[in-house]
Amino acid sequence: MAKLTKNQKKVAGLVDPAKEYTLADASKLVKDITFTKFDSSVDVDIRLGVDPKKADQMVRGVVALPHGIGKDVKVLVLCTPDKVQEAQEAGADHVGLDDYIQKIEGGWVDIDVIITMPTVMAKVGKLGKILGPRSLMPNPKAGTVTMEIGKAVKEIKAGKIDFKVDKTGIIHTSIGKVSFSPDKIAENAQELIQTIQKLKPSSAKGAYFKTITLSSTMSTGITIDKSSLGI
Repeated sequence: MAKLTKNQKKVAGLVDPAKEYTLADASKLVKDITFTKFDSSVDVDIRLGVDPKKADQMVRGVVALPHGIGKDVKVLVLCTPDKVQEAQEAGADHVGLDDYIQKIEGGWVDIDVIITMPTVMAKVGKLGKILGPRSLMPNPKAGTVTMEIGKAVKEIKAGKIDFKVDKTGIIHTSIGKVSFSPDKIAENAQELIQTIQKLKPSSAKGAYFKTITLSSTMSTGITIDKSSLGI
């Protein structure tokens, strides 16, 4: 059996894998068990009692985290010339259309979010094979296909994130950084969980939230006591 590292021993003494923690306690603990030299992301994994193969149980949505995610999100706006100034003034990092479509076709994907307009989706749709696997494809449900370009850019920059359940029934997303205070971590996580609660499919049977786990980059997971969340 491999020997535990010094940091692994510290974690083993702090986290009881058989215990469920309140969100407040977990938000403090995730800071204590993170030993990376960089500012790690704080992640939430939520296993839902849904069948993603059924269209009416595909849980997907957006949430504006009250404290953002702790990183500068790089936004590309693909739009017609009349929307360029609006996008730039809202803080978009890259703005254009045909030139950026050609760049993406050439392999450039150094962006976090793409916002576009319904009127140019025919052009953007052709990039599906490149953008789809990277979760960069604009989607009306995520608010990234809209005529309100400026509003969409500001919301994304302020901490609005897109999430969806994967084929195994799990929603995995980052909700902040370890450098955040425990209160900010907890408030961001609570906002996400409450939003997912509102999206519960009427056809889903049994327990909706099966497990909720909080972790950071390369850390062990901390199981959240669902009864402490009021869900």
